[in-house]
Amino acid sequence: MTRVKIFFAVSAALAVACGSNATTAPPPAASARAAQAGPAADAGLPVAMKQSDVIENEFTESDRSRDPFRSFANMFVEDKSKQKQGPQIEVLLGQYSIDELKLVAIQTGGDYPRAQLVDPTSKGWTVKKGDYIGRADTVHVGGTNGADYQLNWRVDRIRDGDVVLTREDPAQPMVPPATRVLPLHPEADQTAARGVPN
Repeated sequence: MTRVKIFFAVSAALAVACGSNATTAPPPAASARAAQAGPAADAGLPVAMKQSDVIENEFTESDRSRDPFRSFANMFVEDKSKQKQGPQIEVLLGQYSIDELKLVAIQTGGDYPRAQLVDPTSKGWTVKKGDYIGRADTVHVGGTNGADYQLNWRVDRIRDGDVVLTREDPAQPMVPPATRVLPLHPEADQTAARGVPN
């Protein structure tokens, strides 16, 4: 026994003296004792888990098993196809008909003539060529299962004494666009039509 102790002491001293990081093997007597102990020595280690068969249904989502990473945000997004489709163009004064609007001023100087319209609440609006104005007229085509679409008046020309509006129907390209004129002084036109001098 003393020889074994001396052997280990000399081995440890040599390892420290040489600066070696090598570990020494356990003495043969210690390894023999561990082999005799067998499974009792491994009593502190966890037992290997039993391998079970994996069933495909365990990975499908149900009331009992829900995916924790699934996002439910798309359930709260409104479906755009079910919403009522409004006009695809910007329309000024869309709540008023053309008959309710009054032309009060025209500016023809410069490259971009403008016109001033007044709505029934006496609020002024400036329009230019190409602007869509007034309440849209809804047209139904295709019978009972057909579709509705809207037609708007567009400023076609701004002249010295009036504004010319046009309305095109894309479903009937062979029909010329409808035309309407907003006069600057409608009372003067009515007086001239009656034959009364100014």
